[in-house]
Amino acid sequence: MSQIELKNINKSFDGKTILNNISLKVEEGERISLLGPSGCGKTTTLKIIAGLLKNDKGQLLIGDKDVSKVPVEKRGAVIVFQDYLLFPHMTVAENIGFGLKMAKKNKNIIKEKVDELLKLVKLEGLGDRYPDELSGGQKQRVAIARALAVDPKVLLLDEPFSNLDTGLRDEMREFISNLQRKLNITTILVTHDKEEALMISDRIAVMLNGEIKQIDEPSEIYKHPKSIEVANFLGNRNYIKGNIKEGKFETEIGLFNIDNREQKEVIAMINPEDIYLDNSSNEGLEGTITEVRYAGDRIYYKIKIKNKQIRVISNSDKVYRLNEKIFIHMDFNNGVFF
Repeated sequence: MSQIELKNINKSFDGKTILNNISLKVEEGERISLLGPSGCGKTTTLKIIAGLLKNDKGQLLIGDKDVSKVPVEKRGAVIVFQDYLLFPHMTVAENIGFGLKMAKKNKNIIKEKVDELLKLVKLEGLGDRYPDELSGGQKQRVAIARALAVDPKVLLLDEPFSNLDTGLRDEMREFISNLQRKLNITTILVTHDKEEALMISDRIAVMLNGEIKQIDEPSEIYKHPKSIEVANFLGNRNYIKGNIKEGKFETEIGLFNIDNREQKEVIAMINPEDIYLDNSSNEGLEGTITEVRYAGDRIYYKIKIKNKQIRVISNSDKVYRLNEKIFIHMDFNNGVFF
């Protein structure tokens, strides 16, 4: 069983708290991302799971066993770093088989396993090459194959795509997703890339300042963040202050009908892609376009309404122009209230 559970994990360096009561449960075969900015504790968490660092407090369970004091080689968790860390003087086959050699496995068993993994990671025929003869994507596949050679229970990936160019990054995301699905291996991915986490995770744990702020499915965590802090990290949102009273939301830019009838003062968050533009009628809120950024499949706008700048993302074929008058439509029933 390869379920992982972290219970109130704490870690400090030189008196500075890096991890503060981290609790996380990863189901067997699940793919989860630790998403957060640099320095928030993501890699430290990964290293504690792998056994490369010891937690100060808390429990770490793999299956139903507390492995906090179990040495690295007996945990069943392997980590693949962003720099691959391949041995330059060893061939691809020797790199992949290194862990098995250290475990004193029979040479025939090692060769059989290496051949199997070369096929699995689509590197057949490259076993005799050296790392400096490989592309970035090929090096990454070798590092993954080397990790899988020891039949781990848990695969840990530390920013695995950060050294790759855009096209190769997309290819490797798809490759790792398919491989993880095929092997059904419990996988934890560390990333600061929001799109990456949203695209390839079963669930996402957002980490900020050494704490997990929210754990949820990608669509839920994007559409319904539990705090402005989480919302901000996941993208540029629109925040509009106002008061709810008897089904009306009175704001600095206008009055809106909403389903909520509870009376309270709130900050409403509405996503840029949930706002619609129109210049064919005089309905909606009138504004002026102050910024246009064309990105092929989408267009980014900033629109000034009264003294408020509103962000809009449109996937319409129609491109509106700078300083053009425009009407926007906002449905706060799709928003989140803080």
